[in-house]
Amino acid sequence: MRNRVFVNAVDTCGHPLELVVVDGRFAEIGAKVHAGDGVEVVDLQGRVVLPGFVDGHIHLDKSFIGDRWHPHQTTTSLRERLAVEKRELAAAPPILERANALIRQAASFGTIAMRSHVDVDATTGLGNLHAVMEAREAWRGLVDIELVAFPQAGVLSCPGTAELLDAAIAEGAEVVGGIDPTNMDGDADGQLDVIFGIAEKRGAKIDIHLHEPGQQGIEQLHRIAVRAQALGMQGRVAVSHAYALGDVAPDVVDTVAASLAKAGVSIMTNAPGNRAFPPVLQLRAAGVRVFTGNDNIQDAWWPYGNGDMLQRAMLVGYRSGFYIDDDLHVALDMATDAAAAVLGGDYALRVGNAADFVVVDAPNAAAAVATAPLERTIFRQGAAWIGRALA
Repeated sequence: MRNRVFVNAVDTCGHPLELVVVDGRFAEIGAKVHAGDGVEVVDLQGRVVLPGFVDGHIHLDKSFIGDRWHPHQTTTSLRERLAVEKRELAAAPPILERANALIRQAASFGTIAMRSHVDVDATTGLGNLHAVMEAREAWRGLVDIELVAFPQAGVLSCPGTAELLDAAIAEGAEVVGGIDPTNMDGDADGQLDVIFGIAEKRGAKIDIHLHEPGQQGIEQLHRIAVRAQALGMQGRVAVSHAYALGDVAPDVVDTVAASLAKAGVSIMTNAPGNRAFPPVLQLRAAGVRVFTGNDNIQDAWWPYGNGDMLQRAMLVGYRSGFYIDDDLHVALDMATDAAAAVLGGDYALRVGNAADFVVVDAPNAAAAVATAPLERTIFRQGAAWIGRALA
């Protein structure tokens, strides 16, 4: 592999930046580096260098990317929505084809890692998981993909799902999922017993979809935090959405945030357009890791999304009222380092790490988040990524 020095770039704050890459890894990073003789020089033309993006929450088995446009269908209940989804997916191309299309599109925007929730229940069995695992293998070395066994239809209310979740982890999924323990199963402790039991047995992580509102959702977060701390699972448990944190008064948020921080429970928000969502800065100030992801992308749940995590960071900032540069940097962190910490990878711009980075046509990171420019170049191991080829 060719050794390169990248010059005439700027860092996230707009300061001069140069990078030396040797054998696909960062050998030196600074305002002025010493690359030695015979090294290829790459001029980045004053653009900003960002870490590769990490999508902390995506559904590779649900998206219609790679298929025709599916007009959104309105429903009045969750059961209707699930029925629409099954009907639409049954008429769509195979999961492998659609998952590959979405991974390719996300990678073209600079995503280098993602956590994908995959439906696992008594009706789908492990079919969705096996298809997404095949897609994961096809992209190994270009996009790191962590898989969540996700019980979309509930755990206790869908007999046989608990056993399938355990089997999914045994077959290669790294994370046990859950969903609205009270609303879906009518037994919060019962669902959490299953999820935490499998995680403890298999050494897996946990990521629970939590849409339950208000005080009910807050109580759920306390339950999750207590269990995570009791089992020594700090840093291995995440709650996705956690809408309740956007429903309650700031003092209530402070109280539950202290519990989440002590238990090392992370919060994922995609800043949904039609719902209150967690107050990012307040949670971070309390020591809670907050990260982001695209969630659903052009599927039966909503028609929006394209897989661009820089655009998602912009939406997080827009909906959160982030205006100053420091806050815009928080939105970027949620789509890079914070999400990477949840997945367990180290994708930071750091000496010794793989030379994976995104060059964006912007004067600094704040401007990149605020405008989400499409003009960008992705480098993997110091080589430009074009389609699936490295140059």
